[in-house]
Amino acid sequence: MTRIAAVHGVLAPHRHAQREITDMVARDCLPAGADRRVLDRLHHSAAVRSRHTALPLDRYGGLDDFGAVNDVFIATAVDLGAEAITGALCAAGLSARDVDLLMFTSVTGIAAPSVDARLAGRLGLRPDVRRLPVFGLGCVAGAAGIARLHDYLLGRPDHVAVLLSVELCSLTFQRADTSAANLIATALFGDGAAAVVACGARRHTAAGATGPTVVASRSHLYPDTERLLGWDITASGFRVVLDPAVPDVVRKNLAADVDGFLSDHGLDRRDVTAWVSHAGGPKVLDAVEEALDLPDDALDVSRRSLAETGNLSSASVLHVLRDTLTAGRKPPSGTPGLLLAMGPGFCTELVLVRW
Repeated sequence: MTRIAAVHGVLAPHRHAQREITDMVARDCLPAGADRRVLDRLHHSAAVRSRHTALPLDRYGGLDDFGAVNDVFIATAVDLGAEAITGALCAAGLSARDVDLLMFTSVTGIAAPSVDARLAGRLGLRPDVRRLPVFGLGCVAGAAGIARLHDYLLGRPDHVAVLLSVELCSLTFQRADTSAANLIATALFGDGAAAVVACGARRHTAAGATGPTVVASRSHLYPDTERLLGWDITASGFRVVLDPAVPDVVRKNLAADVDGFLSDHGLDRRDVTAWVSHAGGPKVLDAVEEALDLPDDALDVSRRSLAETGNLSSASVLHVLRDTLTAGRKPPSGTPGLLLAMGPGFCTELVLVRW
């Protein structure tokens, strides 16, 4: 089986209390003299205490051009990506020359050559490294990325594959956009990155990896939900699409998806010793908890991640995975765990692991 040899998360360089970001959004997004009570209420209810941003807050007011914003994305993504991959490889006891596949995912900027190509020379990856840049999966891409590494390594059990997620959500905030979707996004999303090193069945023993193994994955795309979550691409950049019905879709569908997946592997929810859920926001986490009838503390790691860093889009579930693996109360060895995330489509990705 594929083994997760290491997970390393990093955050953008500028850390702010939620109140500081609320004040910045009020200054840059609301008309002069506007009543900010709705904004204050949204930011308070997001259950976020602090977030990290790619730029100092006073720089965001001057970002009027999509090209200039995207230049910041590329430069910052390369720096954070290099830090995340270097840390993950070091933790796994591997070098850049060991990497056979590098998958890069982001939904907050674009680049050609892609960020993974820009990292190859900087990190010392082999010239024959396989690269797979992925755009559009959004928040689900952390879980989907692990699933796709597993698919690749099943056919190449001697290989090492790396997933890199970099999300700079602050660069997508739209000035002068007072829509509920934009204000909610400014309340929830933060900037960060994460890298996962995975080894094939014949490689992980040689590398000495001791992390969890990936057993299987399942994807589910729900019909007629394209406008629930995503982007409208505009002259000013990415304008968020965020329908308030997202938690209801989770409540309606998640239990059947999870139960069917677990049943196919001779398991049920009671067997799962740790739930690694994307920290999508308090309403999404409540919906996951309610749909699966989880104990009150089952998503504590996800809620702490949301409070400390906000929703990091595709990197969020990877930070939660890292925190689950390094927590004082680690899951019992050999027991099953379930990693799950949701994203544009609307879709879910489930990854069954064994700790």
